[in-house]
Amino acid sequence: MFRFFKRKSAPETAAPEVTAEVAPEAITALAALQLDAPAEAAPAVDPAAATRSEAEPSQAAVLVAEEQPTSGWFSRLRSGLRKTGSGISGLFGGSKIDEALYEELESALIMADAGMPATTALLADLRRRVKSARAETPAQVRALLADALADLLSPLQKPLDIGRQNPTVLMMVGVNGAGKTTTIGKLTQHLLRADEKVLLAAGDTFRAAAREQLVAWGQRNQVQVISQEGGDPAAVAFDAVSAGKAREMDVVIVDTAGRLPTQLHLMEELKKVKRVTAKAMDGAPHEILLVIDANNGQNALAQVRAFDDALGLTGLVITKLDGSAKGGVIAAIARERPVPVYFIGVGESLDDLQTFDAKAFARALVGE
Repeated sequence: MFRFFKRKSAPETAAPEVTAEVAPEAITALAALQLDAPAEAAPAVDPAAATRSEAEPSQAAVLVAEEQPTSGWFSRLRSGLRKTGSGISGLFGGSKIDEALYEELESALIMADAGMPATTALLADLRRRVKSARAETPAQVRALLADALADLLSPLQKPLDIGRQNPTVLMMVGVNGAGKTTTIGKLTQHLLRADEKVLLAAGDTFRAAAREQLVAWGQRNQVQVISQEGGDPAAVAFDAVSAGKAREMDVVIVDTAGRLPTQLHLMEELKKVKRVTAKAMDGAPHEILLVIDANNGQNALAQVRAFDDALGLTGLVITKLDGSAKGGVIAAIARERPVPVYFIGVGESLDDLQTFDAKAFARALVGE
């Protein structure tokens, strides 16, 4: 099985001393900072009222599933992409290569939400490959289409680097319902498998259900969660990063409230979280990951554009590919806004979230 994360060598700078209680000190430090409020003035932080609660690790043992072979993952990937790929894979049963085949491929790719620019580029590349290879059967066209699609998607294939900074700070963003909190829980489990020390920050401070869900994932994974009911999301992020530095954590994952890109005041709040996180640690957040639901199709591409313009995305997590017929949107992203795809999800289990492999995805999509 391919490696889930790429571990970088730890920096040579000495780690900060571990302190018993970090949150009150972090609150005091935050209150002393002169933060640049975006559109609204940030509420004053009251140390008495803003005491952070931390979900203590449960006593239950962490369940670590055995690593599945690559072939097992490919089988799940192909099964998960059945809805998207059914319209494409069924086109290669004929006996000849003609213009009708290319027209049917064009329709199938557009129906899979690959978008017109990516579809046009793919078919032009495919025609060149068919001519160069002197292909004679639709079955050969299938293999050549997989190669063309893999080449289009390959710039998106990139591992998530962990360890270049200590801690590595991940900021998770996305619209409501994309699967952001569940993705955080699964990423945490994968990080624990790699012996990384993880701290979570419940940055969705106004939805009790979101905070409780993240705390539940923290207890399940035996990791601590920095949270505050009804507080300033930027303050929670600041405290979490400060705590992560003091406790010598490897990774701090900051959750944020779901929002639509059209909600400008909420997008400004995300920018504030990013700025305040940088005040807690130079260069943070080191990764800004957008979680998108594959069922949104071309709307997912619009989300990538909007969040990338606002925050400067470093990576994507694409969820729910198993329930979508619109998985071709990854081709549209590759053509129009090539932000790396770190992970894809094709099911509910832990092992159904894996690193993105362009060649495997292309083969599964065309039914090879």
